[in-house]
Amino acid sequence: MLLFDVLFYVFIAIVAIQIIYYGFIFGKFASVKQKKTSAKNQPVSVIICAKNEAENLKTNLPSILSQAYLSFEVVLINDNSSDDTLQVMQAFSKDHENIKIVNVKPIEAFWGNKKYALTLGIKAAKYNTLLFTDADCRPTSKHWISKMSERFDSQKTLVLGYGPYQKIKGSLLNLLIRFETFMTAVQYFSYALLGQTYMAVGRNLAYRKELFFEANGFMDHMKVLSGDDDLFVNQVASKKNTAICIAKQSFTESVPKHTFSEWFLQKRRHVSTASHYKLKHKVLLALFYCSQFLFWGLSIILLIVLHQWQIVVGLISLRFIVQYTTLYSAAAKLKEKDLILFVPFLELFLITFQFFIFIKNLSSKPQHWK
Repeated sequence: MLLFDVLFYVFIAIVAIQIIYYGFIFGKFASVKQKKTSAKNQPVSVIICAKNEAENLKTNLPSILSQAYLSFEVVLINDNSSDDTLQVMQAFSKDHENIKIVNVKPIEAFWGNKKYALTLGIKAAKYNTLLFTDADCRPTSKHWISKMSERFDSQKTLVLGYGPYQKIKGSLLNLLIRFETFMTAVQYFSYALLGQTYMAVGRNLAYRKELFFEANGFMDHMKVLSGDDDLFVNQVASKKNTAICIAKQSFTESVPKHTFSEWFLQKRRHVSTASHYKLKHKVLLALFYCSQFLFWGLSIILLIVLHQWQIVVGLISLRFIVQYTTLYSAAAKLKEKDLILFVPFLELFLITFQFFIFIKNLSSKPQHWK
């Protein structure tokens, strides 16, 4: 019985930690009301780095080129593609004067490194305000550039946006991918609002060109093949220079992976990059994951043995009430309310999924960004 008494008190502590995360940390984003800002019409360079993305460019470039914005250019970076990516870019450029093409040839020192290609694109950009997305993404409205650029001011030189994945009816994998993306966004938006910005997604990210050069670009982590978005943000973000944009018209939507193996490889790359975050951010993220893992594990054990089961049920209920309250509000902001009904199942699967990724990454590291 002593063992179960110890587990019971540990469980109480874990529930308290979970409530702090969901009720206070993530609650910061759930309760935020973003102030309206006026359009600034500052010129913007939209930057897209593409490697073997010919078909995606044909599909998504029109929605970028048709943005309702006064002054913008589109910098298309062909990162040594082996398909018709360059030819597609050139075809679009014949009809659009605001397209600039950067054709990157591989060099031995930076073979397969997206950051090298992006650096060349950033240097070629005409304007100081840079807005990034991927070739497999499309803005959900004609006001994407406008809404993202509105968040800049004299102090805010870094803007974090949201990049959801398309909804596919009847797909379990789609639910899992969208839930993981949603939870990641809740975390990075919440920490940004608390002045502890640790990451962003390159599908929808903006910053000043001067910020890039002041940080010496990607040089501090150039040898890490991924992380052109999150590692750079982890390096340069501060409480004063970071803003978030959660207007529905500012979202970019991507096509999700079609198989578990493709998604598994993608998430392995993301998790391996997170090991390079600042220590305080790694501790905060690890504590949240461990508290989730222990919450489920100890809940199951204590309910099976019926140890103080009335209190255990009460604590489980309290935790889920706080979690659902926060996530429902956050999902309403990010237009993901259909996920909330499945939260317990999706959360349990995601915890297990992340555990296997961690184990796999201990033995090997994913290579190349494509």
